[in-house]
Amino acid sequence: MKVHFIGIGGIGLSALARFLNFDGHEISGSDMKSSPITKALENEGIKVSCPQDASNIDDNFDLVIYSAAVTDENPELMESRLKQIRTLSRKEALPIILGDKKNYCVAGAHGKSTTTAILASILESSALIGAISKDFGSNFRYVSDLVAFEADESDASFLLSNPYCSIVTNAEPEHMEYYNYDYDKFFQAYETFINLGEKIVINAEDEYLKKLNINENAVKLYPSVDIKNINYVLIDNEPHTRFELLDLGFFDVWGFGYHIAIDASLAILAALNELDIETIRKNILNYKGIKKRFDIVQANDEFVVIDDYAHHPTEIKATISALLEYDNIKKMAKKVVIWQPHKYSRTIDNLEGFKKCFEGCDELVILPIWTVAGEKKVKIDFEKEFAKYNPIFAHSIQTTQGQIQLIGENKIIKTYNKGIVLGVGAGDITYQLRH
Repeated sequence: MKVHFIGIGGIGLSALARFLNFDGHEISGSDMKSSPITKALENEGIKVSCPQDASNIDDNFDLVIYSAAVTDENPELMESRLKQIRTLSRKEALPIILGDKKNYCVAGAHGKSTTTAILASILESSALIGAISKDFGSNFRYVSDLVAFEADESDASFLLSNPYCSIVTNAEPEHMEYYNYDYDKFFQAYETFINLGEKIVINAEDEYLKKLNINENAVKLYPSVDIKNINYVLIDNEPHTRFELLDLGFFDVWGFGYHIAIDASLAILAALNELDIETIRKNILNYKGIKKRFDIVQANDEFVVIDDYAHHPTEIKATISALLEYDNIKKMAKKVVIWQPHKYSRTIDNLEGFKKCFEGCDELVILPIWTVAGEKKVKIDFEKEFAKYNPIFAHSIQTTQGQIQLIGENKIIKTYNKGIVLGVGAGDITYQLRH
């Protein structure tokens, strides 16, 4: 097939494009502007056009797939429909892409990217992930019809992922605007996804999963009982969590934190459907973390900069817990957290959680909210709501080797060159942290 992707530069859509490209289809795509992802796609032989324009739509396209961010007014989508080319959203295209594969599908409000990447490393399988795995340097890998897939609940597309094995880390309500804040509808979607799997692995201590009607044959992880003897160690100066799982022995996995042990345990239990335990124990060492998840972007004896995608209170709390464990070993001067709130809706929906989740840091820096086109702005008094942290407000940050400068009113208001600086958020903070 000749398939064109509108919005191909997105982390999710680019993985699908790569997958179909390696599956033997002729792929092209477009985006609003060039990016590291679009340049990587071009290096892989995929034609990418920037910016988007109706002239990019060829009469010979068999299918046009578009991202969730694309509106009906998009010139390429309009032209595709005028030419009566079949058009599908990313969500609608999943059955075409995954329909005949053996899919290990991982869902959850938190930890799904990490769990999927760990599982892909263990299985040495194909992978479609909403993040960059450092094991293979991409959000995508094509090996065979055995696939580790990050399944997305944000638009209920996980219901179309055709799971052989359904794996769920947790089911904390997120993206409720899609479900019109109908919690019954939200949890019913999770229940349906889970029970689609011939095999099922879940975190049975998650307070939300406990309430669902799940197939009695599901493999249930009880972390407080099944995961024992957790230790945090540096291996070749890289953070690792060492833990014992059930009667399966000890495992080392990249990253710090109890949540990492849970994610790895779910991946291990799922992988037992394919591999023996000693192969799993060896292969899990292939996992090197994922970009933007406790990603140490620079480090010396006095100064460490860490980038993390955490953008929900539960995720930030877990990341700060990992930060504290890291500092217990490194013993740095201070712990600074730079937070770029992501979307007005998420910030206001979880405001009470955000007010609590930064406990443990020595200083909190708050950047402007990273918003999306068309989002309704809500007034939030950050100075009042976060007063207990005595936060510093900056417009942006400027990073060079060995230091980070806070920028406000077009001038430097503070410089950090000692201690640990942790940046959290799902916006462009990741680029600001990387000099």
